[in-house]
Amino acid sequence: MDNNEVLDHLLKIESEAAALVDDAQAEADNRITEAEKKNRAAFDKRFLEENQRLEKEFLQSKDEARQQYQKELETYKEKISSIPVNNDRFAALLDSLVLGEG
Repeated sequence: MDNNEVLDHLLKIESEAAALVDDAQAEADNRITEAEKKNRAAFDKRFLEENQRLEKEFLQSKDEARQQYQKELETYKEKISSIPVNNDRFAALLDSLVLGEG
């Protein structure tokens, strides 16, 4: 074999190796793209599930807080309403404050 044949053979091998590397890179890129799509889909699904769960918990907490508020307000109203009003004493207090008597 002369030098030209050896060089041609080496160039052919190098060209085949480059083609294999290019094919491997393309395959790796495809696998990465597919993995990213799969992971994104899994993330989106989990995100939606968590969002729905948290929204449900929030609405439940909000409803419970509203019910507790109404209960406490009713209790306060009942407590205020049950206090006896002494009109004579109240009128005397107003007179003393307005008229400066007493």
